[in-house]
Amino acid sequence: MIDLRSDTVTKPSTEMRKAAYEAEVGDDVYGEDVTVKKLEEMAAEHLGKEAALFVTSGTQGNQIAVLTHCKPGDELILEANAHIYLYEGAAVSALAGVQSRPIQGIRGAMDPHEVKQAIRADDIHFPETSLICLENTHNKAGGAVLPLENMKEIYHIAQESNVAVHLDGARLFNAAVASGISVKAYAEFTDTVQFCLSKGLGAPVGSVIAGDHTFIKHAKKWRKRLGGGLRQAGIIAAPGITALEHNIERLAEDHANAKILAEGLANIKGLKVINEIETNIILVDVTETGLSEAGFLEAIKEKGVLAGSYGTNFVRFVTHLNVSKEDIQTTLQKITQTLV
Repeated sequence: MIDLRSDTVTKPSTEMRKAAYEAEVGDDVYGEDVTVKKLEEMAAEHLGKEAALFVTSGTQGNQIAVLTHCKPGDELILEANAHIYLYEGAAVSALAGVQSRPIQGIRGAMDPHEVKQAIRADDIHFPETSLICLENTHNKAGGAVLPLENMKEIYHIAQESNVAVHLDGARLFNAAVASGISVKAYAEFTDTVQFCLSKGLGAPVGSVIAGDHTFIKHAKKWRKRLGGGLRQAGIIAAPGITALEHNIERLAEDHANAKILAEGLANIKGLKVINEIETNIILVDVTETGLSEAGFLEAIKEKGVLAGSYGTNFVRFVTHLNVSKEDIQTTLQKITQTLV
């Protein structure tokens, strides 16, 4: 089965399994796991931040950031199709008691002027704007890379109003490889950053959040409150170190495969690729096949290909390290056979 549902389905490499087996561990809640510490130091260095914290998932990392930056009754600004807004179970309201103020962007990028207008005035009737959340790459926009200049403008607007900026950088390394701009350059225009080890980087579990020492101190307490204080966590942190050491530049292969797949899909009658392919995500409208998205997905599954639903009449394909160029050609053949 060729699994193109997400880059979260990757299997850990032999090197990652060996790293986990041999990891030096300790009790991380006591701050004694040297492997976790090494991962956190590496992540902070990559991002140009003072400190970092290993967390169980991207969602947990994002929610810890919201809980740390905000207090109940505050408001955060984010793009209308942001992962934090659509796909994290309304956690910002359920856990933090924070109201979301979505702004419709273009390919995931909010207009800085609209962001400035959305920051609340000091008025007894209004919530306080305490956080602006950005997303790079932008999942719902098909892996779109958020322009650095857009982030810079929004960050400066936020600073003028004493509002923090958090970056959901689940696929930030994809953005860096695709654009040629370092993750450190992107992180410069944020107060805090979250990135996933378990997506394109190929680790089996985990994410990292980063910021200054004060933020990480408070974030660590929120991680504990959420049940994220782990013990001999070096076993799962070690594959993350391997990912950062070996799997960053190879993301370019996923991007190249995505372009090949998108071009092939666009040439299959009934399929329409709806996003510009910058990284590893392809969004496809299947309306003209006469099949619903569920019907299409079931049909290609019978041929040995898995993809994901992305709303009425839309499906998503995601390339990753366990999908080869040959797998892409096989996928195109199988889908062509399905729609004959």
